[in-house]
Amino acid sequence: MDIDSLIQSIAIGALPVIFAITLHEAAHGYVARHFGDPTAWQMGRITLNPLRHIDPLGTILIPALLLFFTKGAFMFGYAKPVPVNFSLLRHPKQDMFWVALAGPAANLFMACCWSLMLKLAVTLPVNPFSLPLAEMSRIGIIVNCALMVLNLLPLPPLDGGRIAVSLLPHRLAWRFAKIEPWGFPILLALMFTHALEAIMLPAMGYVANFVTSIFGLH
Repeated sequence: MDIDSLIQSIAIGALPVIFAITLHEAAHGYVARHFGDPTAWQMGRITLNPLRHIDPLGTILIPALLLFFTKGAFMFGYAKPVPVNFSLLRHPKQDMFWVALAGPAANLFMACCWSLMLKLAVTLPVNPFSLPLAEMSRIGIIVNCALMVLNLLPLPPLDGGRIAVSLLPHRLAWRFAKIEPWGFPILLALMFTHALEAIMLPAMGYVANFVTSIFGLH
């Protein structure tokens, strides 16, 4: 991929990537506030403004490099985590489930929205915006499916790990939560050994096929 193609790919992919990552975090803060924790709201993190959530490395550099090297086939990124004080939740263990689930649910919703945009791009009469909109929508679907599947992996501190902690009996939940300091190194090891791709790609394909089939796309 030459420099012009890279710039074009980043320009088209920037919007879906940034919103996929940042709205995921905002959803956590919104649901946490609903269940009694105002921490994210007090810090101004329950907002659709992506600038409040962007992490220069995780939201910009890593997705851009992956977009370049994989041509959009595999995406990974993260925003600044929204602060959640689980002790302030009205029912900490039960409410943790909904706070953690909010992020992946937001990604599923956005994948459906981008599927609708892709349907419009291929249905409306051909115009100068058809191809860029279709490509932007394709990236939006891939990125949101990837973030949804990644965050549902049962590995603390990912959302799937939080969900597992909320569902396990107290003693098992406490032991499982102790894995959290090792969660990110484990994730990096899975990524560099390509085990993460082997786990995620089939699940991503299933979710992407599901959301696009809603709008009659294949």
